[in-house]
Amino acid sequence: MKRLFGTLLLLLIVATGYCQAPKYIFYFIGDGMGPSHVLGTELYLGEMHGVIGRPQKLCFTQFPESAFVTTYSATNGVTDSAASGTALATGHKSYNGAIGVDSDTVPVYSVAVDLAEKGMAIGIATSVPINHATPAAFYAHNVHRDNYPQIATWMEKANFDFYAGGDVRCNNNQEREDIYKSAEKNGYTIVRGFDDFKERGDKAEKMMLFQENVAIELPYAINRNDNDLTLAQITEAGIDFLSDKSDKGFFMMIEGGKIDYAAHNDDGATVFQEVLDLNEAVKVALEFYNKHKDETLIIVTADHETGGLVLGYHGDYILRLKELGTQKVSYEKLVEILKSEKETSWGRVSEIVKENIGVGIRGEHNADEKVTMEDGLAKKIAREAIYDINRKAILSWASGNHSGTFVPLFAIGKGAENFNGVIDNTDIPRIIRKITTEKSKKSKRR
Repeated sequence: MKRLFGTLLLLLIVATGYCQAPKYIFYFIGDGMGPSHVLGTELYLGEMHGVIGRPQKLCFTQFPESAFVTTYSATNGVTDSAASGTALATGHKSYNGAIGVDSDTVPVYSVAVDLAEKGMAIGIATSVPINHATPAAFYAHNVHRDNYPQIATWMEKANFDFYAGGDVRCNNNQEREDIYKSAEKNGYTIVRGFDDFKERGDKAEKMMLFQENVAIELPYAINRNDNDLTLAQITEAGIDFLSDKSDKGFFMMIEGGKIDYAAHNDDGATVFQEVLDLNEAVKVALEFYNKHKDETLIIVTADHETGGLVLGYHGDYILRLKELGTQKVSYEKLVEILKSEKETSWGRVSEIVKENIGVGIRGEHNADEKVTMEDGLAKKIAREAIYDINRKAILSWASGNHSGTFVPLFAIGKGAENFNGVIDNTDIPRIIRKITTEKSKKSKRR
């Protein structure tokens, strides 16, 4: 009898462990990251190592579970980041522009809110403004994504533990300062940069982590300086900060927001560097997973595809992605560099473009001829240079906007087997809710 009782008890323990919900959930969203962005990054890495193929795989493409995800909104076959963010966060379709509201503008609540009610600590992070569309959909409710100051006030209303990104987007500095003051009054410590986090993180009850200088968004990886905050550092800081906040674990949404920005510029080299940057952040989560395999779920997906990226174009069946290795700055940075010259010569313009992108400038110009580098001309020259380096690499783009194609999903860990096949973006938070449903009472936070 004792032996039977012992066996039953052991089976009960095993079954309980098997059914246990994930204690730690990482939800990575590559804004604008379509299948070609992911594959193109891997093929680019291969060519840079002298190989055709995928010898240098991204860590998340090696996850055991994968799916295709549909992204259409309630009102259009092509979504924007607000409607897709709302779908990914709440499980509800809505109109383009909606933040945490349904098609009738009724508030709908994110899976982060549900998990906070279960006692989990919550972190929302991004490489763009913290009140941008995708992160905002996890904590805010507003009829339109452009209402940035109003959206920002929802951070303290949601009362999540950790927010991180470039900064808060507002109409002016006074609005931003008012948001800082209100957040601090409600218990948030605002820290700037990774070093400041390491110095003051242990003393904070709740936190907002931003770039060292007010910059609204993190720099592109291709333009980064040594002291710039990175998405990987934000992920590391989030893990460190949230781990001590609740015995129920944590949920963290991390957005690689600038994949989308670069794709809107049809800037292939910058896109691939941003995908690699997201991969570095996923590596941080994967390191955590390897220490907590039975308790951790990692999901990597996208809100939509941007640019209609094609690996190749009309002509021969070839790719020369290694050509992108000569590009040293993003399109936007090149515009900034050109504009800083103001009164210059065409010879100097040619030097700048060749040095930073690796191609010449179009048209025949006398090198000594003077030129006034106005905004429109700087953008025209930069646009042509990026187009030309893309053509050398045999990349083409359907547009500078979103497309309605599938986006990929990759998952590993506790509950990952639920993510497979062809699913909708609204299914992702629904699955998370399903696998985190427990009969336990809400825990008391420390």
